[in-house]
Amino acid sequence: MAVMVETPPPQSIDELPEPRGGFKELCRILEQVDAGLPDGYRTEIIGGKVVVSPWSKPSYNRILDALIEQLGAHAPEGHRAWGYPNLYRFEGQSKAYGPDLHIADEEAVQVDSIFLPGEALSLVGELTSPSTAEADRGEKAEVYGKAGVPVYVLVDVLQGIVVVYSNPSEHGYRAATRIEFGGTVHVPAPFDCKLDTAGWKA
Repeated sequence: MAVMVETPPPQSIDELPEPRGGFKELCRILEQVDAGLPDGYRTEIIGGKVVVSPWSKPSYNRILDALIEQLGAHAPEGHRAWGYPNLYRFEGQSKAYGPDLHIADEEAVQVDSIFLPGEALSLVGELTSPSTAEADRGEKAEVYGKAGVPVYVLVDVLQGIVVVYSNPSEHGYRAATRIEFGGTVHVPAPFDCKLDTAGWKA
């Protein structure tokens, strides 16, 4: 999908050179692009580029609702689960993502910006699609782990599996547990609960 940026001269995001201002300039471009998008699309900074993609398909709603219901009930005190668009910034790694599921400190995300602080997160969840699968499985797992997000739940709808990443470090996550749809998996601290995927379909 080509996206036009309303700064002269207008051009496709894919054609934009690496901005001289680095991550801050990417954030400025993202804000301009985001302001002109119709409902149903999100913007992220992935691999040093501003990327526009549609939000999860309606067929994913059942899985997303199950994640919110099951994991939200075990969120740390003061944290809340959301399944609607919010953009988290990971400035030390020059990334900004809008996860499908995010559980974060409710007070810490009350900011006057489209960028929320990544350090407020206690859990993120991504549901793969053909356009996002590579980043969800690779770059995002690394960035979330290095940023110290305690748990990353990857719901790989394309492969029919769930991967729960935990034990973050400066090198990424040290632990990962994988199950096929239909099974139950333990989600570690600070949640310490079971995630039941019965009825989920690839």
